[in-house]
Parts: sequence; structure tokens; C-alpha cells
Amino acid sequence: MGDVLAGFHAAWEFASDSVVIRYERGMRTPKLFQTLGERRIPLEAITAVTLTPGKRGTVVLRAEPRPGADPLMEAAAGQLRDSCDPYRLVLPAERETLAEYYADELRARLSGPGPAERYLVAAPEAPLHFKAYDGKASFDGTSVSFRWSWTGASSAKWKAGDQTFPISGLTGVDWRSPEAFEGHLRLLRRDATGGQPPQADQDPAAVVFGLGYGTVHESLPFAAAVLAAVRRCRPADTVSVPVPRRDPADIAERIRHLGELHQAGLVTDEEFSSKKRELLAEL
Repeated sequence: MGDVLAGFHAAWEFASDSVVIRYERGMRTPKLFQTLGERRIPLEAITAVTLTPGKRGTVVLRAEPRPGADPLMEAAAGQLRDSCDPYRLVLPAERETLAEYYADELRARLSGPGPAERYLVAAPEAPLHFKAYDGKASFDGTSVSFRWSWTGASSAKWKAGDQTFPISGLTGVDWRSPEAFEGHLRLLRRDATGGQPPQADQDPAAVVFGLGYGTVHESLPFAAAVLAAVRRCRPADTVSVPVPRRDPADIAERIRHLGELHQAGLVTDEEFSSKKRELLAEL
């Protein structure tokens, strides 16, 4: 098509085989978009296109990525807020007719549903690094390193010492958004034994997030880059594994702690209810 559709915070350029998304820079643009800068989304990475009413006189054009096509979305695992969804283009309502035209054009070129056998969208490039609450994480393209902070790391992590994990020894990552309770980035190791994993603040294969630490625009691209490297290293292996279900006693203790935070006014009613549902779902 070769045309450009500009919306709030981004512009989509339509090519014959892809959509190039260019994100704006500015104070109101989500930091994740600014970090991504520009992304080329092959049409074979898209399974559907929707156009829905938005807020305050807007419409939302969204391309639905195929499962397994984009390491960023696979790492996010549905935890991104709508405002930070890189596949959404928000437009003024008066552009709805034009947006519908492009949506129809895209739909006519899609290959169909079903998971992708490989990543079709490029991951952020290494080297990457970010500061977590209990240490600094860095990725050079071949290995992930954790360097513990003397102010935040637990005694268990200090005892284990700084860690380096070759990509060949990993099966994937577990990214929990820093905008949620207990945010962290855990590396899933190939040699890990079965059973309940330790809490993230006690696990030398994990770094813990916190207020201002491990922000989405830093830690999520990092996690996506690691996932993509794992897939390239072991193309026949599965790069993500389900998190083992927790012990009921552990769930009860965490709900109790969450309730204390709620009573202290540190967690809102909505956050308390949402996290409690998440914890109960892990039983």
C-alpha cells in the first residue's frame, strides 16, 4: 500500500508485506514506545485486525499478533496496559472511515490464524541492561549477568555471589510486570530441578523490581531479547515453561501480607482484588 496512517504516539506505514510502526518521542508518549522506536511487523505475524471505539472521541486500530510471533508480546504474557500496547493505534474519531479502509486492506492480506513456528518480529538488540531493586542485569547477546546491590540484595543472593547465565543453559524467562505486586525477572534454567521455585528475592536466577526499578520500558525489551536469543540457540526447544503451582500455605501467607499492605493504604482496593484473584488462580 505504501501509505501512512498517523495517530496519537505512533504512525503506521503500510507496505506490501509488512506494517512499519514508528513511535513518536515526547513527554506524553509511553516510555516503552520511545524505547522501541520503530518496529517492522510482517503481515504473516498478524492474525487479525480490529477497529473499536476508544475513549474521548477516538477509535482504536489494533493488529493482533500471532502467538509466538513476537518475543516482546510473548515475554509480556498479557501484562501490558492498553496504553502501552505496541499493536494499538489510537486515532481521532473523524478518521474512522480511513482507519476502516486500512483495516480491510490488512485483513485481505493476512495468511490466517495459528501460532507461529518462529519469531517473525525482531527483538530489541543487545547489549541491554537495567537496574533492578536488588542488582543490575545485563545481556551481551550470549549471556545474562546479575550483579547484586549491597543495599537491596538478600543474604541468599550475596552468599551465592554475582551470577552469569549462558543463553545455552536457559529455556526462557518469567517476566512479572513492575507495575504489579511482586514484579521480577526470573531466568528459567535448563538444569533447574522440579518443584516449587524459591521466591524471587531469594533466587540467584532472578532480579526483583520495585518503585523506579526494573521499569517496563527497560526490563521488558531485555526479557524479549533474552527470549529471542534462547530461541535462536535452541530452535527445537520450548522457550517458556509453565510456572509450577504454589503451595497453598505459601498462597495464604502472601494473601495475608497483601491484606496488611491494603490495610496500610499501600495497595488500592482494585490492586488488592486483582492480585488476590491472581494468587488464588495459582492454587
